[in-house]
Amino acid sequence: MNNIQINVKTRYIEEQSNPDKDYYVFAYTITIMNKGDQPARLLNRHWVITDSNHKVQEVRGEGVVGEQPHLKPGEQFVYTSGTMLETSVGTMRGSYEMKADDGVMFDADVQEFVLSTPRVLH
Repeated sequence: MNNIQINVKTRYIEEQSNPDKDYYVFAYTITIMNKGDQPARLLNRHWVITDSNHKVQEVRGEGVVGEQPHLKPGEQFVYTSGTMLETSVGTMRGSYEMKADDGVMFDADVQEFVLSTPRVLH
Protein backbone atom coordinates (compact mmCIF):
# COMPACT_ATOMS: atom_id res chain seq x y z
CA MET A 1 0.00 0.00 0.00
CA ASN A 2 1.17 3.52 -0.78
CA ASN A 3 1.31 5.61 2.37
CA ILE A 4 3.27 8.85 2.10
CA GLN A 5 3.27 11.12 5.17
CA ILE A 6 4.18 14.77 4.73
CA ASN A 7 5.15 17.22 7.48
CA VAL A 8 5.70 20.95 6.94
CA LYS A 9 7.51 23.63 8.95
CA THR A 10 7.38 27.26 7.81
CA ARG A 11 9.51 30.30 8.53
CA TYR A 12 9.24 33.98 7.63
CA ILE A 13 12.48 35.29 6.08
CA GLU A 14 12.55 38.85 7.39
CA GLU A 15 15.94 39.76 5.92
CA GLN A 16 14.74 39.00 2.36
CA SER A 17 11.31 40.62 2.79
CA ASN A 18 10.24 44.22 2.23
CA PRO A 19 6.79 44.83 3.78
CA ASP A 20 6.80 48.46 2.54
CA LYS A 21 6.79 47.06 -1.00
CA ASP A 22 4.33 44.20 -0.23
CA TYR A 23 7.09 41.61 -0.54
CA TYR A 24 7.05 38.80 2.03
CA VAL A 25 9.41 35.83 1.71
CA PHE A 26 8.71 32.49 3.39
CA ALA A 27 10.69 29.27 3.62
CA TYR A 28 9.07 25.90 4.10
CA THR A 29 10.78 22.67 5.06
CA ILE A 30 9.03 19.52 3.91
CA THR A 31 9.62 16.03 5.26
CA ILE A 32 8.29 13.30 2.98
CA MET A 33 8.16 9.88 4.66
CA ASN A 34 7.34 6.59 3.00
CA LYS A 35 5.17 4.79 5.59
CA GLY A 36 3.99 2.28 3.01
CA ASP A 37 5.33 -1.14 2.10
CA GLN A 38 6.54 -0.27 -1.41
CA PRO A 39 9.28 2.05 -2.73
CA ALA A 40 8.07 5.10 -4.65
CA ARG A 41 9.60 7.98 -6.60
CA LEU A 42 8.43 11.59 -6.42
CA LEU A 43 8.02 12.68 -10.06
CA ASN A 44 6.27 16.07 -9.99
CA ARG A 45 4.97 18.74 -7.64
CA HIS A 46 1.87 20.92 -7.74
CA TRP A 47 1.34 23.88 -5.41
CA VAL A 48 -1.57 26.27 -4.97
CA ILE A 49 -0.39 29.39 -3.12
CA THR A 50 -3.00 31.93 -1.99
CA ASP A 51 -2.35 35.26 -0.30
CA SER A 52 -4.81 37.12 1.91
CA ASN A 53 -5.93 39.24 -1.08
CA HIS A 54 -7.10 35.94 -2.65
CA LYS A 55 -4.39 36.14 -5.32
CA VAL A 56 -3.63 32.57 -6.37
CA GLN A 57 -0.35 31.30 -7.81
CA GLU A 58 -0.20 27.79 -9.19
CA VAL A 59 3.19 26.10 -9.46
CA ARG A 60 3.83 22.83 -11.27
CA GLY A 61 7.20 21.29 -11.89
CA GLU A 62 9.38 18.25 -12.06
CA GLY A 63 10.60 16.90 -8.75
CA VAL A 64 11.58 19.07 -5.78
CA VAL A 65 14.76 21.16 -5.46
CA GLY A 66 16.10 19.56 -8.63
CA GLU A 67 15.61 16.01 -7.40
CA GLN A 68 13.14 13.19 -7.87
CA PRO A 69 13.75 11.29 -4.64
CA HIS A 70 13.17 7.53 -4.55
CA LEU A 71 11.96 6.51 -1.09
CA LYS A 72 12.11 2.96 0.14
CA PRO A 73 9.70 1.94 2.92
CA GLY A 74 10.74 3.72 6.11
CA GLU A 75 12.89 6.30 4.31
CA GLN A 76 12.34 10.03 4.31
CA PHE A 77 13.43 12.99 2.20
CA VAL A 78 13.74 16.49 3.67
CA TYR A 79 14.09 19.67 1.64
CA THR A 80 13.64 23.41 2.08
CA SER A 81 12.24 25.76 -0.53
CA GLY A 82 10.54 29.12 -0.50
CA THR A 83 7.88 31.38 -1.90
CA MET A 84 7.01 35.06 -2.00
CA LEU A 85 3.66 36.64 -1.15
CA GLU A 86 2.34 40.18 -1.51
CA THR A 87 0.62 39.90 1.89
CA SER A 88 1.86 38.99 5.37
CA VAL A 89 -0.38 35.91 5.55
CA GLY A 90 -1.19 33.22 3.03
CA THR A 91 -1.69 29.51 2.55
CA MET A 92 -0.19 26.72 0.50
CA ARG A 93 -1.53 23.31 -0.40
CA GLY A 94 -0.63 20.83 -3.05
CA SER A 95 0.41 17.36 -4.01
CA TYR A 96 3.29 15.25 -5.19
CA GLU A 97 2.80 12.92 -8.13
CA MET A 98 4.39 9.64 -7.08
CA LYS A 99 5.14 6.41 -8.91
CA ALA A 100 5.44 3.21 -6.92
CA ASP A 101 7.97 0.61 -8.06
CA ASP A 102 5.08 -1.58 -9.28
CA GLY A 103 4.21 1.17 -11.78
CA VAL A 104 1.15 2.48 -9.94
CA MET A 105 0.84 6.29 -10.07
CA PHE A 106 -0.67 8.10 -7.09
CA ASP A 107 -0.82 11.56 -5.54
CA ALA A 108 0.53 12.32 -2.09
CA ASP A 109 -1.52 15.29 -0.90
CA VAL A 110 -0.04 18.12 1.12
CA GLN A 111 -2.67 19.53 3.46
CA GLU A 112 -3.10 23.29 3.47
CA PHE A 113 -0.63 25.11 5.70
CA VAL A 114 -0.30 28.76 6.72
CA LEU A 115 2.48 31.20 5.83
CA SER A 116 2.49 34.09 8.28
CA THR A 117 4.80 36.78 9.54
CA PRO A 118 5.37 36.74 13.31
CA ARG A 119 2.74 38.44 15.46
CA VAL A 120 0.10 38.47 12.68
CA LEU A 121 -1.78 35.33 13.70
CA HIS A 122 -2.35 34.41 17.34
